[in-house]
Amino acid sequence: MPFRITSRVFKEGGDIPAHYTADGENISPPIEWLDPPSGAKSFALIMYDADAPGGDFSHWLVYNIPPTVILLPEAFPSMKSLPNGIRQGVNDFGSIGYQGPAPPSGIHRYFFKIYALTAALDLEDGVKRPQLEKSIQRRIVEQAELMGQYERK
Repeated sequence: MPFRITSRVFKEGGDIPAHYTADGENISPPIEWLDPPSGAKSFALIMYDADAPGGDFSHWLVYNIPPTVILLPEAFPSMKSLPNGIRQGVNDFGSIGYQGPAPPSGIHRYFFKIYALTAALDLEDGVKRPQLEKSIQRRIVEQAELMGQYERK
């Protein structure tokens, strides 16, 4: 099977439940990846709004996920670093951890991209997306994405 990313609370191209948005509890949805490549030494996850007025807008940056971890549970804690080595970056809201969809108008697409990497990243806690993307560029073994959408009612 190919490397893929899923969520039990929404399907590919489906609606992200309001519970996981700024209009609800604003907690992260459960995200799981399946059939990771055998050479993966760590994972990184980037969630962004592809339809934000100013261009891609980052909502969640997670990196140095150990190769034994294949699930980020619902309501993942908003901490710079966790005891198992997982680290989180600063999203475009200026905070650490997950910030849910909050589109100003219309339907927006939110991409959850998981990257299988050849190594853990030598990055400080709380990096921003450009630093994270630069660091993973030459380390990507494989990647997968899940897209959900949300429109405020």
